[in-house]
Amino acid sequence: MQSCEQNQQKEIKEIEKEVVIESEKPEYFLLRPDVEKAYGYSHAVKIGNSIKISGAVSMDAEGNPTAIGDIEQQMKNCYADLEKILTHFGCTFNDVVKEDIFTTDMAQMLEKSSYRAEIYKNGFPTGSWLEVKGLALPEFMVEIELEVHKSE
Repeated sequence: MQSCEQNQQKEIKEIEKEVVIESEKPEYFLLRPDVEKAYGYSHAVKIGNSIKISGAVSMDAEGNPTAIGDIEQQMKNCYADLEKILTHFGCTFNDVVKEDIFTTDMAQMLEKSSYRAEIYKNGFPTGSWLEVKGLALPEFMVEIELEVHKSE
């Protein structure tokens, strides 16, 4: 029979054997450095196998809205930017586990959303679609953000 004190000492020794895992440093990625610095965000941050990608909107290199009034083209422009970020990290849309879409016009978004089947060929990720009063600039009609799990 072991005393309570002996059991406690045994537990302490087991705890001391636990492996300490160093936290991984975040890797930041800026798609449009000047625009992102001006607005105060990073387009993507990777920690370990997890990548969080800020909402993509339809804009040119200087941050000006593009495809004004055309939600389908804005959506395609968003996915083109998102693909650049995924490629930077060695990922594809198959690695996306969550996609959140913000739109100022849900009816149009639903009408044009079939385009997503060209993006997600192996199944759709989880996510939410939200209709919002406005996005960062009034010309933006859609914003898409992603969460990615990079497989080993």
